[in-house]
Amino acid sequence: MTHEVHIIGGGLAGSEAAWQLAHAGFKVRLSEMRGSGSMTPAHQSDRLAELVCSNSFRSDDAERNAVGLLHQEMRDLGSLIMAQGDIHKVPAGSALAVDRDGFADGVTAALEAHPNITIVRERIDTLPESGLTIVATGPLTGESLAGSIGTATGKDQLAFFDAIAPIVHFESIDMEKAWFQSRWNKGTGKDYINCAMDKDQYLAFHAGLMAGEKTEFREWENVPYFEGCMPIEVMAERGVDTLRFGPMKGVGLDRPDTGRWPYACVQLRQDNASGTLWNMVGFQTKLKYAEQVALFRTIPGLENAEFARLGGLHRNTFIKSPELLDPTLRLKSAPHIRFAGQITGCEGYVESSAIGLLAGRFAAAELKGETLPPPPVETALGALLGHITGAAEAETYQPMNVNFGLFPPIPGRSKKADRKLMYTSRAREAFKGWAVV
Repeated sequence: MTHEVHIIGGGLAGSEAAWQLAHAGFKVRLSEMRGSGSMTPAHQSDRLAELVCSNSFRSDDAERNAVGLLHQEMRDLGSLIMAQGDIHKVPAGSALAVDRDGFADGVTAALEAHPNITIVRERIDTLPESGLTIVATGPLTGESLAGSIGTATGKDQLAFFDAIAPIVHFESIDMEKAWFQSRWNKGTGKDYINCAMDKDQYLAFHAGLMAGEKTEFREWENVPYFEGCMPIEVMAERGVDTLRFGPMKGVGLDRPDTGRWPYACVQLRQDNASGTLWNMVGFQTKLKYAEQVALFRTIPGLENAEFARLGGLHRNTFIKSPELLDPTLRLKSAPHIRFAGQITGCEGYVESSAIGLLAGRFAAAELKGETLPPPPVETALGALLGHITGAAEAETYQPMNVNFGLFPPIPGRSKKADRKLMYTSRAREAFKGWAVV
């Protein structure tokens, strides 16, 4: 079968992109290296859309949760991943969790049975020079293909691991304790949010870092530590004052209540254009998630912090999408190539699938000679896509799950529960208008 689109990678994003294109009437070649004699160190089989970590797609609440809203938007667009997730659902409270074997079998069978899809078990080592292509090779992209991507994008635009600092929702920061100021009042003078610690608070925080339970690298990850992105607990191991003279130094910052420099200070830097998300500077960590939440809420001003993302450090190949991709996921320097899934810098099963869905729909519209506008930023799909393709700060870009901090803010003040309903209500109205385009 000749094909009109070549999809490289048979994970969640590649499978969803193939499904969307095939249902639009276009012939797809889906290349997957597993089954050709090649295997990633994380996968166990050659089935498409195999889940390599958790079996959870997280919250299925479309009324009060951003990922649940994303579930619903994908269902409304005929998502294969969501359809198979619903078929193979297992009990998980308000979350959507699946029987991982049944789910992967179901996705594989659906794609194998579609007359417009040819699945080829082959390893692709270089980006095609022509022909519509979607690259959806995920965080474990092979070394040769990663090298080809690096050549096409610039090697400084390709990351091979995440050094992730936590991100906090601005509205959850206590600004009666924290304050805006840049060190030495450089820049605008108000580029950072500062959370001061006295000596006792700092020593207790340091002790918590040292005692907190950490996750371990998997044997195959081989993730390096670099001085510029070293886990905060590794810095803490070098001495009790190391953090105080590193990412937590108080020099050049004047406490509004005393006018003096704090003993130690945690700084947060704006992480998106709308100012709804703030990054904890230098706080990449291997602490387990529950440990992070408990410890970071001991920081003055962050006692009630809500986290859009928690910290981490692990292997993950991804590109600097905000600089490299256009609003329809095309590589600006080679528009015949689109990227989809985790390699774009989204995080999570559902987010990866959602970007695959959009890549497939954008490619289908292009083949029809039509222009499909990106979904409105008020929708879950649009907020996630917008973050990937331009709303995020490119210099500090790191993988992100969908969350309400990516959406345009709701004007005015309201209760937390009411605000979530306002986000989802607004999203549904915006989605209706776009889905019929």
